[in-house]
Amino acid sequence: MVGDGQAGGRTGGAPRSAIVVGAGVVGLSTAWFLQEHGVEVTVVDRTGVAAGASWGNAGWLAPGLTIPLNEPATLRYGLRSMLRPAAPLHIPLTADPGLWRFLARFAAHCRKSAWTRAVQAGLQLNADALAAYDTMTAGGVRATTVQEPIIAAFRTSEQAGELLAELSRMREAGQPVEYDAVPERDLRELAPLASREVTAGVRIDGQRRLDPGAFVNALADSVAARGGRIDRMDVVDVRGHDGQGRARVRSREDTVLSADAVVIATGAWISRLLAPLGMRVPVRAGRGYSFTVPVDRPVPAPVYLPAERVACTPYRGALRVAGTMEFRGPDAPLDRARVDAIVASARPLLDGVRWDERHDLWVGPRPVTPDGRPLIGALPRPGVYVAGGHGMWGVTQGPATGRLLAEQIVTGERPPALHLLERLR
Repeated sequence: MVGDGQAGGRTGGAPRSAIVVGAGVVGLSTAWFLQEHGVEVTVVDRTGVAAGASWGNAGWLAPGLTIPLNEPATLRYGLRSMLRPAAPLHIPLTADPGLWRFLARFAAHCRKSAWTRAVQAGLQLNADALAAYDTMTAGGVRATTVQEPIIAAFRTSEQAGELLAELSRMREAGQPVEYDAVPERDLRELAPLASREVTAGVRIDGQRRLDPGAFVNALADSVAARGGRIDRMDVVDVRGHDGQGRARVRSREDTVLSADAVVIATGAWISRLLAPLGMRVPVRAGRGYSFTVPVDRPVPAPVYLPAERVACTPYRGALRVAGTMEFRGPDAPLDRARVDAIVASARPLLDGVRWDERHDLWVGPRPVTPDGRPLIGALPRPGVYVAGGHGMWGVTQGPATGRLLAEQIVTGERPPALHLLERLR
């Protein structure tokens, strides 16, 4: 269950100390906003800052594109993809029984009503997303965000119509998003890399981008500069308040830390700590891949290839290319065949890209829930909270999540924006 502060067994006044387990964008944002309330924070992570999905993602701050995965069309696409090893959605036939149970549950949520609930659950997170970033940069996080449209490129106008229909459904569900079809004659000006195979486009306005690794490291620096501790620690057990009102975490080496509150924000690994605490909503790793390639033409804005499930972002004078949804264990090694599949799908649509000079190959696990809604709030153990399950949108929604959860922890009252995220399964 994810609920309000009382459901989490809050005792006494506002907490003076907190341990955040997880040093990605969600965990560090929660720590930063807890510091805004005067809480002393310690952040622990088994491998260090930005070691999971917070480093190699596309870096889009795109509230208008936070389309939940459990759209009805995803089920049909997924079934077709299982017969194509190079498809953007990859499910190994040797998957474990737990994954098949998760996928069956996900399939049950691939219906319009469940998809609409997922959109509505994220509305306030999206509404607060850019403002939360602005608060952090104004408050000392030494990193920047860049406002640019996202240009979606397609081979056919029929493909473009599918995205336009998705965006229209997002609007109908309550998500503000500004977009326009782009005629072929204007495409090369907006996306100079677009090849002649691209004949239709959609421009999505009001979005931003960032260098995700640089931003998360700057966020960690700010947390530390404000007195927070950031340590390496492989947490294997979390306990709610003891008789003295202290929650505890224990490491694999039996090191024990205690504080007034504990936040679990470990991304795709989150179920390992949640399951013993009674959380029955599973979180699985939907792994994404990325790499960097030199380009011979300017990249004035991010380019999205929806039919290929590929996102391309200007990155340090080159292009970061990201794609694939691979359901494997979060710690499984990088599969170069997945990178080759991304290249094969994107190469015909983009000119001036030196694909064979790709570097910085990366794979990172994104935390996916079966119903498309993140898990944010108090657990039914006193003093223990959760923040995770954002799927592909942790960078977009992470800081807003941190701000809302910090408010709940300090005040003991669940913000109205988190009400639709409460559920027991």
